Amino acid sequence: MTHMEFLKKFKRINPFESSLGVLGFFLVAFCFIGCFFFLDYRAVSRGLRTRALPGRLAWLGSEVSPLSSPALPSPETVVDGLPEFLAEGGDGCNVFDGDWVWDESYPLYQSQNCSLLDAGFRCAENGRPDNFYTKWRWQPKHCNLPRFDAKVMLEKLRNRRVVFVGDSIGRNQWESFLCILSSAVSNKSSIYEVNGSPITKHTGFLVFKFRDFNCTIEYYRAPFLVVQGRPPPGAPKNVKITLRVDIMDWSSKQWRGADVMVFNTGHWWNYEKTIRGGCYFQEGKKVKMEMSVNDAYKRSLKTLLDWVASHVNMRETQVFFRTYSPVHFRGGDWKNGGSCHLETLPDLSSLPVSPETWPHMKASIDVLSGKSNNSQVMKLDLLNVTVMTYPRKDGHASVYYQALGLGPAPLHRQDCSHWCLPGVPDSWNELLYALFLKRESMHTRNSTEPSAAQEGNRKILNNYGDRQTATLVVVPVKVIKHIAGGRERHLSDECISSFCQH
Repeated sequence: MTHMEFLKKFKRINPFESSLGVLGFFLVAFCFIGCFFFLDYRAVSRGLRTRALPGRLAWLGSEVSPLSSPALPSPETVVDGLPEFLAEGGDGCNVFDGDWVWDESYPLYQSQNCSLLDAGFRCAENGRPDNFYTKWRWQPKHCNLPRFDAKVMLEKLRNRRVVFVGDSIGRNQWESFLCILSSAVSNKSSIYEVNGSPITKHTGFLVFKFRDFNCTIEYYRAPFLVVQGRPPPGAPKNVKITLRVDIMDWSSKQWRGADVMVFNTGHWWNYEKTIRGGCYFQEGKKVKMEMSVNDAYKRSLKTLLDWVASHVNMRETQVFFRTYSPVHFRGGDWKNGGSCHLETLPDLSSLPVSPETWPHMKASIDVLSGKSNNSQVMKLDLLNVTVMTYPRKDGHASVYYQALGLGPAPLHRQDCSHWCLPGVPDSWNELLYALFLKRESMHTRNSTEPSAAQEGNRKILNNYGDRQTATLVVVPVKVIKHIAGGRERHLSDECISSFCQH
């Protein structure tokens, strides 16, 4: 190419074409980066509240994402001006209406420091690479919750019994409660199962004693809360087993006299685990072949409330019913490839969800409201965790429920029902702790003498003694045989992990 040809081509070039392209690129890049900083993570730490908008420009450059740095506004500054739930100003505060906020001071314990956990709940030890799911704290909109103080709770539970009854999600919460309490005990050998049973193998119940406080934290496996057994004579051939929706589980005799009771049920109340497997519903001696799963669930809740009204002294026992815990399978369910292993953050932008979304939650509220004229039932505390837990798609065990060394589970066998610990159930227990302390602060005793129930529990707990004498109490042999019998073998064949047999 000659010099003249080069100069002719150069003259034809518009110098503004390339410069405008470069300028446009930089302008788009600048806007993108500017928007990223403008949206800062303070909105995330406040649960994407709309009231986080004012003043955000003043925050530019002063902080960074909470996912990479502990340099966050402290929880105290985030909720300045709100009354304390335990103070008089906190009366009437709906602690279940709130947001998930990032808090670097969490979790309340580390799984490697708690021996009272099933291997399947130890997600971090089983290979989960992130710990974001442990850093979220529940913050009510109109009051501040007290942080769970294990030392305070143990003193409050001295000479007392706490009983959890329900399915494996209830066990999830029970183990969370155990780990929070054990974090305040330096001598871990002073915490033990009274029959010497390991945490991972049992016959339907476990009773852990905190020796220095003479208190027990107990778990009874009753996924339906009502009796499950053989069908009555003359039942149709397709009825293999029945749920006696009008009779409480056989282990209910062991719950009586506890100072705190925490019930839950719901995850087993579905077509797959009942009617499809030949499990129908029975009232009296009659099998109700036309009774739907939802109607049977409501009937069982009425049975629970009737049992509470007739067998529990609500002046001395605090009773909780925890509502349904949402599952978060995507692209299927537990048996056909549903997944949640890629979720690492809550869905903080989700819109409010109606109780109609979860029939079990609506059923619980319907039954409780229908019994509202009963003074005993009015004293029952509803741990209404369903809506608050819905955004926490990040907290499930997913593929990290297999013990260390076995590696992650196959992608088509994920657990998006149960929760990693530490994690979401810790927040349920912080709510339980707050409601427990609220009642304690309002409860006036007529005398300084211990109540009859406490005195009875003191004798029972002392009988537990040490490991050598522990087998003398807890559950009658006939109850043990029933719990360990055919009902577990019949219903555990559809479960995806060891949790389902808890």
